[in-house]
Amino acid sequence: MLAPLTATDLLPKIIMGVDPGTQIMGYAMIEVQGSKVKVLRYDVIEMKKLANHALKLKRIYDRMVELIDEFLPDELAIEAPFYGVNAQSMLKLGRAQGVAIAACLSRQIPYVEYAPTKVKQSVTGSGAASKEQVAHMLRQTLQLPPIEEAPKFLDATDALAVAMCHHYQKGNNQKAGGKSWGKFLADNPDKLAAPVAGKKAVRAKG
Repeated sequence: MLAPLTATDLLPKIIMGVDPGTQIMGYAMIEVQGSKVKVLRYDVIEMKKLANHALKLKRIYDRMVELIDEFLPDELAIEAPFYGVNAQSMLKLGRAQGVAIAACLSRQIPYVEYAPTKVKQSVTGSGAASKEQVAHMLRQTLQLPPIEEAPKFLDATDALAVAMCHHYQKGNNQKAGGKSWGKFLADNPDKLAAPVAGKKAVRAKG
């Protein structure tokens, strides 16, 4: 059951959800205001064609920073690695998660980690739900259009589920302090002209 709304809950907030991976990483951006949720984007970062693990980690970091500077999320919700995989895979997955978190912390964005069962439980009511069941429930709840590339986008809908899980928790489990990137820019207007990742300057949300 959702906690009662507060004055802070009524302010618009952008949540970034991430489903870590070393081949495909899902991400999602939602804007919430009170109980209203607007899906801004959900997609994947593909790394299958990259030659080694180091290049994959760099790709994750660079793309995360690009997304952060485009959407200016207030909080990151990220799924914890699943402990059922082998040790080597677990190590690589942990690195991928750490790099994604580091990208957010570099922009003053607080993060919360959620166990896979917690995410599934919050979205479907069952901690043992399949990826397909999670995607189906999200499409019903958020009125999303059908997705043709289902296998690939199941990672994207998993990331969307992580963001929704955080929304349902209303950030009460927030573990990392700090201001949002948008708030940081508002408090430091001189940073607006600073180039980001060799690209265009960052603009704060209007």
